Amino acid sequence: MTDKYLAYGRLIRDGKFLFIRRRPGSFLGGNWELPGGTVEPGERPAETVVREFAEETGLTVRATGERGTHSWDDVEGRPMRIHATVYTLTEEEPREVLLDPEEHDAFIWYTREEAAELGLAAHFREALEG
Repeated sequence: MTDKYLAYGRLIRDGKFLFIRRRPGSFLGGNWELPGGTVEPGERPAETVVREFAEETGLTVRATGERGTHSWDDVEGRPMRIHATVYTLTEEEPREVLLDPEEHDAFIWYTREEAAELGLAAHFREALEG
């Protein structure tokens, strides 16, 4: 069994969390998530979340803490274990979100209560606590 490592970021602006939606036709298309992605070889997860956040949203952030790590078996049944770390982020300078249309088709800023309606994966729901 192989391992895959992911890193995601929790960014709060004006009391609301940033979520992005995977574009239809892509893996898990239509699902809402926190920005992030795959840790590349030689890259630390905290570096990954900063890079992926910039690629997916156009925002410049820095990781200020770790929210938690979650692991699960691959949802498509491949012999793979997924390990995701969620980080707390701060913005260098608030700017408009600019999505990569190849990956995501929408973004929203939601409160914790509003986000409960999104059907988020467990590791994203847990990252919103506290």
